[in-house]
Amino acid sequence: MKLIVEKDYDGISKKAAGIVKQQIESNKSTILGLATGSTPVGMYKELIRMHKEEGLDFSNVISFNLDEYIGIDYEHPNSYHYFMKDNLFNHINIDMNNTFVPDGKAKDLDNYCKQYDKLIEKKGGIDLQILGIGENGHIAFNEPDEELNTGTSIINLTESTIKANSRFFDSPGEVPKKAITMGIGSIMKAKKIILMASGKKKAKVIKKLLEGKKITTQLPASMLLLHPDVTVIVDEEAYKG
Repeated sequence: MKLIVEKDYDGISKKAAGIVKQQIESNKSTILGLATGSTPVGMYKELIRMHKEEGLDFSNVISFNLDEYIGIDYEHPNSYHYFMKDNLFNHINIDMNNTFVPDGKAKDLDNYCKQYDKLIEKKGGIDLQILGIGENGHIAFNEPDEELNTGTSIINLTESTIKANSRFFDSPGEVPKKAITMGIGSIMKAKKIILMASGKKKAKVIKKLLEGKKITTQLPASMLLLHPDVTVIVDEEAYKG
């Protein structure tokens, strides 16, 4: 596990975007694993700038997103489909037919989860996966639990995650209680992984991850200790607290 400490949020955003740029330039048909939430927004802004000012070409890039709320329509402003279009896809030259975000309104969700994993494999597997991390150590929506799912699956969001996500909704009662998410096994199959964290609120969990000597389902991010190519990019606040 490689650690990079940047001064601030702008620094981690540019550092992560630089790694994504290198990946795309080394393989025009790169398959990216993408994340939502506040953490990667700055990285997406920098990638948009690189596209517009430096000619970074996304025309052959394929992307798979980690997760989506269950029961929310594609065009709902708090759906992750909407988030990705608003924060990245609408501003670069990616082929929308090459972008995949889980369908939280699929009729047969269990079968859909299996097909999502199969599609990733069919396309060749994720070359570079972007991750954030929750204050409770979740990655994607894999919450601390007695057991963790290996493949893409349906999960119940914890109260802490619902509370954290409520800032995007008009009221906590509107926040979906379930989500579809890539499983730990799906994430671990990525060839390279970048985990980003910013701010004092993430300091405790980042310290636990970096100092961890054990793998535990109570800290889902600890599974990353088993991966051969993980880069953790944090700002000073997330590193020092």
